[in-house]
Amino acid sequence: MTRILIVEDDSTISKLLSVDLELEGYNVVTAADGVAGLEAAKTLKPDLILLDIGLPKMSGYDVCRSIRRDGTDVPIILLTARGQEAEKVMGLDLGADDYIAKPYGSMELIARVRALLRRQKRHLDKVEDVSFGDIRVNFSRMELTKAGKPVALTDKEMRMLELLVRYKGQVVRREQFLQEIWGYEELPSTRTIDNRVMALRKKLSPENPEAYIVSIHGSGYKFVG
Repeated sequence: MTRILIVEDDSTISKLLSVDLELEGYNVVTAADGVAGLEAAKTLKPDLILLDIGLPKMSGYDVCRSIRRDGTDVPIILLTARGQEAEKVMGLDLGADDYIAKPYGSMELIARVRALLRRQKRHLDKVEDVSFGDIRVNFSRMELTKAGKPVALTDKEMRMLELLVRYKGQVVRREQFLQEIWGYEELPSTRTIDNRVMALRKKLSPENPEAYIVSIHGSGYKFVG
């Protein structure tokens, strides 16, 4: 069962969060201060952490910094009553994955939790190397060669290709590209996806654009390499 750690000193908020998450089927553990939260993160190894910033004994910022310093990539959502842009940026720079200001709706919070857990699973399942036709790709190094010659792909193009390869033979819908690559808050139009796929196809196989990525009318695209 997916385990979520809540580090929150307000017992009322902590209890409400616990109930909402448990109703969604998550296993929830709580800590009421930063020191206890950091210890729980190290010993319990949760799948996701909801971390308040204004904690006693040790701030949420310091907890986040310590977790990342240990090399742990557990998803972290910062919770705070403060919504200033500078504090949001500071939290993200320290390694948090998302940020939500109080008061917040439980449905929005649950949606963000689900999105981060999906993203983490994709990270763990990430494809490293693949070959098809005269193309060789190393996703960890962000390198692609065609007939032994390097081909420059943008970050978005490389990530789109990795997503298609991971779901080889299955349709990847445009909405899936938007959610998994552009992220939770940034949603360009689905036409953006079509333009990016067109550019990617030309780089992979200019003489036959659908050699590796085929269009599925009304749905999205499928990798067939």
